[in-house]
Amino acid sequence: MLLRREYFPYKRALLCAFCAGFATLTHAAPEDSKINLSALDNRDNHRFIVGFDASGRSDSGTVNAAIAEVARGVGLGLQVRRQLATGAHLIEVDSKLPTPDAAALMRAFARRGDVEYVEPDAMMQANFTPDDTHYGVQWHYFEAVAGMNLPVAWDASTGSGVVVAVLDTGQTNHEDLNGQFVAGYDFISDTFVSRDGDGRDVDPNDEGDWSERNDCYFGSRSSNSSWHGTHVAGTVAAATNNNQGVAGVAFDAKIQPVRVLGRCGGYLSDIADAIVWASGGSVSGVTGNATPAQVINMSLGGSGSCGATYQNAINTAVNSGATVVVSAGNSNANAANYRPANCNNVITVAASDREGNRASYSNYGSSVEITAPGGESGSSGVASTLNDGSTVQTDDIYVYYQGTSMAAPHISGLAALMYSLDPGLTPAGVLQLMQGNARLLAGSCSGGCGAGLADAAATLSAMGAGGPVDTPPRADFDWDCTELDCRFTNTTSDDSSNLIFSWNFGDGSALSSEVSPGHVYAAPGPYSVTLTVDDSVNDTVLVTKDITAAESLLEPPIDNNAPAAPGSVQATATTEGKGRNRTIVSATLSWIDAADNETAYEVERCVETGSKKNKVCNYDSNTRVTLDSGITSLQDDSPESGSRYRVRAVNDNGASAWVESNKI
Repeated sequence: MLLRREYFPYKRALLCAFCAGFATLTHAAPEDSKINLSALDNRDNHRFIVGFDASGRSDSGTVNAAIAEVARGVGLGLQVRRQLATGAHLIEVDSKLPTPDAAALMRAFARRGDVEYVEPDAMMQANFTPDDTHYGVQWHYFEAVAGMNLPVAWDASTGSGVVVAVLDTGQTNHEDLNGQFVAGYDFISDTFVSRDGDGRDVDPNDEGDWSERNDCYFGSRSSNSSWHGTHVAGTVAAATNNNQGVAGVAFDAKIQPVRVLGRCGGYLSDIADAIVWASGGSVSGVTGNATPAQVINMSLGGSGSCGATYQNAINTAVNSGATVVVSAGNSNANAANYRPANCNNVITVAASDREGNRASYSNYGSSVEITAPGGESGSSGVASTLNDGSTVQTDDIYVYYQGTSMAAPHISGLAALMYSLDPGLTPAGVLQLMQGNARLLAGSCSGGCGAGLADAAATLSAMGAGGPVDTPPRADFDWDCTELDCRFTNTTSDDSSNLIFSWNFGDGSALSSEVSPGHVYAAPGPYSVTLTVDDSVNDTVLVTKDITAAESLLEPPIDNNAPAAPGSVQATATTEGKGRNRTIVSATLSWIDAADNETAYEVERCVETGSKKNKVCNYDSNTRVTLDSGITSLQDDSPESGSRYRVRAVNDNGASAWVESNKI
């Protein structure tokens, strides 16, 4: 029985994706190629990952001397915490730094010839949206429209002999998971984050990620424990055929709980070490992994570029033969701006809803390899295992969550089914088979959803399991209206030649069973047309599209217009001191997207000059910054008193008017 659960979710501290946006307003320094400023956080900059060259990776004395030299140069107390499994070093500052000071410290390291890269040790968060509805079933496994076609796949494989590492909040005691685990590890090194008081150890028990107000950053809300790792683990491999609870995708596989997320999230440095360990690699001070995972699931992330720390750890895992599956993120934005979704050598998973559309929250774009069910609100969410405790563990329950965090373990489970069938598969082979046998989404996917919706039965069938598989039809159609007279062209594909069609034209008229019918509407207007396809075996699918019947001949309009100007352009200064001692340390520029056809934004800065009564603001095109569409904020880390900014939207047809901000 799925129980109702109250949640008070909050938006945890997000990594600042655009903190370095105005770097081009000044001349970029050569060392900037070594640093990753995209993850600097205005609230918590005190841990940094420094990658030294070969001499530094092997000689602690060289590293310590370099740290001491940099510390003297910037006037800060620095300490080496440990060397990561990737060879880089974790450096901690004795106090939290504002963004400009953090950037200056990173540049000080980058100016050294023995340093290859520098990036903040940023906090990652779980990619999920909880839901408290208590009714429904696991539609995401078997429904023809948007399910993964798992029942047929289970005739060929159930995941036996495969280990799936779940890098998440850790392990809980649950009736539907007990007996499904192999030994894991707790990689959280910060005792505030771990709240177990002892740092890294062999016990991956989920201590709860609840937090009090202001725990994570000033202004952060309180939150209950999510038990996020338990929900993910249940989707991967909950016990099945046991007359209770839910089923797992690969229910005969084993789950390796690897704890990397706790209070407020988890540090990149810990996650990187966990990736290496889970795949069988060596991590200093950590007991070796006796059961290396063939699949690693990471339903977590944050904004910013991938960075060397993430990429090196992922490459290590993949080179060891492990498939790394990550969630695309839940910001309804381009996954290319979120990590580890934008890293190489991973399978980045977008989420679909119960109708076969890209879920409203799911990230998208060219970084996405494939899509899996992530659900939407209520009983259209993904049902899985959970704990009922608000802070500490209490009773076992089953709850609906929604998010790309829920989509990723579907793919991890499918990878386990594949490895069980063919242990010799490579990570590249796993991805190729999944993508080559995915099916088109029944609904829409704006922005790009990779190869489409993963189909477990078709994928295993392509591996030679069980002979031909009956897959659901891929229903689709095109339409063209001349005034009120509309023609519909059926483009449905299927492995069956005996298809039955039913057309609902959306105006209350009789249904049509023609393959490609025509229809004359009585009045102009928008109509929702639905095509239902039955393959005469087991599957019925449908697709709905919005069409327009009009008084005159209309082709879909071609946009030849320049975009509308952005609205509410506002500059906000961050200052230190008061009165004459007031100093502006940074400025944040924000605006409202008022167009739907822009391809980019252009931003310029000026400084007012002249007398008090005759101020002049001269904009210089050399200060211009170009940003991708969808970005509506920018931070200037080198502003001047009296600065103004202006923003305009652009596309191939031209540019909007400039809109000027207030003076800072």
